[in-house]
Amino acid sequence: MTDVVDSDELLRRIQRARACAREELRTWRARSEELGRTDPDAAREAQVRALSYEAVLDVMDEIVTPGHHSTEP
Repeated sequence: MTDVVDSDELLRRIQRARACAREELRTWRARSEELGRTDPDAAREAQVRALSYEAVLDVMDEIVTPGHHSTEP
């Protein structure tokens, strides 16, 4: 990546990434709940993926709004 971007473009990119991470978090949480009834191992893996997206979302939230920790996906 050699393109120089201004702060507004960088913020837009981070916001798109946050939206993507938020959607993935919802998807993996739902999958974990569904699999919990039939396949505990797969449910556990889905939960780990959900936690990963939650961590990514927390970091991006901290970049955009320093000092404001959101637990809301």
